[in-house]
Amino acid sequence: MSLTSEQASSSSARAVSELWYTRCPVPTASSLAISQGWLDDEFAPDGITVASLRASVETAVRESHFDHTQGDSFRQGGNIPPIWTRSRGSDVRLIGLSWAEQYQAIVTLPGNGIDGPADLAGKRLALARRVNDQIDFHRATVLRGYDSTLRHVGLSLDDVTLVDLPVAERYLPDGGESHSGSLFGAYTNRRLQSTEVLALIRGEVDAIYIAGGRGPDLEALAGVHVVFDIQAQDDPALKINNITPATLTVSGVLLDERPDLVARYLAATLRAADWARENPVQTRRIIAHEVGIAEDFVLPGYPREIHANLTPSLDEDLVAAIESQQAFLLAHGFIENAFDVRAWVDPAPLQAARELLAAEA
Repeated sequence: MSLTSEQASSSSARAVSELWYTRCPVPTASSLAISQGWLDDEFAPDGITVASLRASVETAVRESHFDHTQGDSFRQGGNIPPIWTRSRGSDVRLIGLSWAEQYQAIVTLPGNGIDGPADLAGKRLALARRVNDQIDFHRATVLRGYDSTLRHVGLSLDDVTLVDLPVAERYLPDGGESHSGSLFGAYTNRRLQSTEVLALIRGEVDAIYIAGGRGPDLEALAGVHVVFDIQAQDDPALKINNITPATLTVSGVLLDERPDLVARYLAATLRAADWARENPVQTRRIIAHEVGIAEDFVLPGYPREIHANLTPSLDEDLVAAIESQQAFLLAHGFIENAFDVRAWVDPAPLQAARELLAAEA
């Protein structure tokens, strides 16, 4: 692959033999490139191994999915962990964003008199709390779902009872090594909201927030009633949450010292997104495997032509959504320090990646 003179010069600055990646169990261009082996193909001629954090059995390496401490690494997925990491001063750069619609809803058991979001006033809403994890991204996700729903009908979090549900189980399970495997298998994904679902079935809470492929799965299992369909709303601001938009981040040192490698990695994700647009059926099959759900749940879990909306960009509305997310996390105590989101964004790698693809055409 041809490089610009600036990229070629930077490639001699530091030898890199290993690149790391991690992705959340959500639809991303990275997951497509990984599953097809395209990242291995891209870097193997240079003698560079590209591997999942799951290739290591070391807890600290795997935890880099949340705190981004592993050197020379990329991460694509939910925006809450990288915002949290950057707020603590870590040198992680934001190089891409994507908006993939997902199932988001407040649900309850049928027949309890909660027909619409206004009926949530005075009700008990489940809010799990992970007591053994660095950043409780799921708690923040659920709280934002409740906040958006309640604000939509003129209510606030003060108008409901948030039922705290401590969970000792950690997000990252122990598991065998895998060169390209995700840190989150189907078993782990299925258990993510088991505490809330069981509390709902037992009658300990009146409603829960649920998102992604777990939504249609729960509808099929328990016949839940959708109190408020967040995803179906026209206002994008209501939908801003952990994976809307998803973030693509990279270690700052790698970007500074080997921008050529970062551009090539990004180019591979752009190719994967292009492929997805032309191959919707295969894309949905890969997403089902990555998310750990039945293939039948992909379309209701990730609607609005998910295969056509995986291309990383840095569009203004997506950057503004990250600013909104940071403000929410700060207001509710999930992060302690604000930072300049605009300064966090580095558009150079995406531009370089697009130039690489243009040169290939």
